Amino acid sequence: MLSSDELTRFARHIVLRHVGGPGQQRLRAARVLVVGAGGLGTPLLLYLTAAGVGTLGIVDDDAVSLSNLQRQVIHGHADIGRPKVESAADAVRRIDPDAVIRTHQTRLNEKNAAALIADYDVIADGSDNFDTRYLLAEVCETARRPLVSAAVNEFHGSVTVLRPWETGTDGALNPRYRDLYPEKPPAGAIPTCAEAGVLGALVGLVGSLEAIEVIRQITPFGTPLVGKLLLIDALDMRFETIEYAR
Repeated sequence: MLSSDELTRFARHIVLRHVGGPGQQRLRAARVLVVGAGGLGTPLLLYLTAAGVGTLGIVDDDAVSLSNLQRQVIHGHADIGRPKVESAADAVRRIDPDAVIRTHQTRLNEKNAAALIADYDVIADGSDNFDTRYLLAEVCETARRPLVSAAVNEFHGSVTVLRPWETGTDGALNPRYRDLYPEKPPAGAIPTCAEAGVLGALVGLVGSLEAIEVIRQITPFGTPLVGKLLLIDALDMRFETIEYAR
């Protein structure tokens, strides 16, 4: 049951059609792992906390640097040099001191990935490299954990949801990450954000859309982006959704 303070805190969700009290209770009971406390992780963590997700895990092995502050608004100037997981945890605790925040100051890899996701219901990928994205997709499929995956570069972003162990309305299995991106790009083939740059406000937009998809995995409403890739073009302010299959 929600406390009287929680009824007030989450009142705008509770009166919201398709969420309501039962949906808010599901959010409060949910455990979400956010991989990456950088550009995409910033809006993810802020909005998932504000939405009332009861337990949040944060995975990141990096420290805050001055160049992060152009887009990673969960961190401040005083946090430079601090581990990102600590800075992010402090920020979200200011929003909701009752939320359970678990910090994992490590880089997700083949040795620890399965153990890291085991205690969580939904996984959100805010990483910035293909090795992590492919690995996380494979581990989540094996563990049957919904994965919300997003990416940004320069003026473009994308969001999708992966539940490849389930079947769609057509009776076929939902697609995998490799159905969308069959081959991992060779190292150096695609410039990193450090090399090509990225629009700071864009990561806020894409990460917020990713947060909505995480919330929809917990409190189902509408049609999630399973088998669909949402593309965002900030140069022409254009949104497009394409479908992909197994």
